[in-house]
Amino acid sequence: MESILEENKEVKDQIDRVAEVAGYLWAKGWAERNGGNITLNITSYVDDSWFSKKAIAGPFKLNMVLPHLKHTIFYAKGTNKRMRDLARKPMENGSIIRITDDCLHYEIIGDLPVEPTSELASHLSIHNDLIGKGSNYKAVVHTHPIELVAMSHHSAFLEKDKLSHILWSMIPETRAFCPKGLGIVPYALPSSQALADLTIATLQDYDVVMWEKHGVVSIAADVMEAFDQIDVLTKSAQIYQVAKNMGFEPEGMSNQRMDELQKAFKL
Repeated sequence: MESILEENKEVKDQIDRVAEVAGYLWAKGWAERNGGNITLNITSYVDDSWFSKKAIAGPFKLNMVLPHLKHTIFYAKGTNKRMRDLARKPMENGSIIRITDDCLHYEIIGDLPVEPTSELASHLSIHNDLIGKGSNYKAVVHTHPIELVAMSHHSAFLEKDKLSHILWSMIPETRAFCPKGLGIVPYALPSSQALADLTIATLQDYDVVMWEKHGVVSIAADVMEAFDQIDVLTKSAQIYQVAKNMGFEPEGMSNQRMDELQKAFKL
């Protein structure tokens, strides 16, 4: 069977980048079993013929009307699919879905009838919010970085911007590449609408949020940028924890140095 991707090189390139990121998440130990999810808005890369293609499955009802998703198409990791498998075969472990005109259903249009991620409600709600406010962000990545999840088990780190300040102070690159810091989303049932709503509210001020005792969600213009933000935040968490394991509280950069960095990079 010929893949739908053979019709469009731009879409294929984007899905290949998703597969590359999936491989990184697995290699870093952030995607145990079927852990983590990726969705990508590919609407701007397709032509009008994709909106008239015959669906291979669906329509399936969403749990809400998402008005800004009319005339949109997404790639989504499949539910119960593993990142390590997606890295090798993205179209067997994910699918391309099209939102119907009523903004209440989706159809699968390629390549196989792979049911999308169980976190689809959260992901599509985020995309709906991004489109609604005119953002150019197209990628949503959810994964389980070990060091960041571990820090979310300590209540002191869950105070607003406490963790952001610690992570920024460990290495200059973190402040430069994650200038908004790390938002905190209090624990909510995975896959629930409550989690989706809390996530959207927190993403108004941050590009990366921590789901308490669960994982992180990163949004960006493309999937590699979304991954990079998580990567630099996790590096800072590793530096902090290595210092603590050596028996001392890491000094971190002073507020003065942080201010200098902010001015130098116009953050």
